[in-house]
Formats: sequence, C-alpha cells, structure tokens
Amino acid sequence: MASELTCQELVELVTDYLDDALPEEELERFEEHLLYCGPCMTHVDQMRETIRVAGSVRADDLDPTVADDLLAAFRSWRDGAA
Repeated sequence: MASELTCQELVELVTDYLDDALPEEELERFEEHLLYCGPCMTHVDQMRETIRVAGSVRADDLDPTVADDLLAAFRSWRDGAA
C-alpha cells in the first residue's frame, strides 16, 4: 500500500488533480487525504473558486496598470521559484 499523502504533497499535486491528470494511485491517495484533512479540502475548494473567477476575467477587463502589476508579480514569483 502506498504511504499517506502529506499536506505539502497535496499542494504540489493540486493542479494535476483539478486538471484530472493524476495517475490512479496518486488520485486515490489525494482523495483519501481530503477525507480527513479539512485545511487541504479548503485549499482545493479555494483553488476551484480562483479558477472559476479568473476564468471569467478577460484581458480587456483589466486596467493596463493592473495587468502589468500582475505580470510582474508572476514573473518575480517564477524567477524566485527557480
């Protein structure tokens, strides 16, 4: 039997989970973890809501300054994560 998934592992896998891209064994571990970990269930729910809201925003909806600030934030996060 595979070991239990940690909260950190769940956070790292959440995008694949929401994209239905987890292998069966990982999916089982992921969903089992959600059964007993309220904070991780909240995290997954928040990610779903973020995707839903962000998906309804068009580039034309953003003030150009806000769009530039968001791009800069994502770039600095990406560069810092490398």
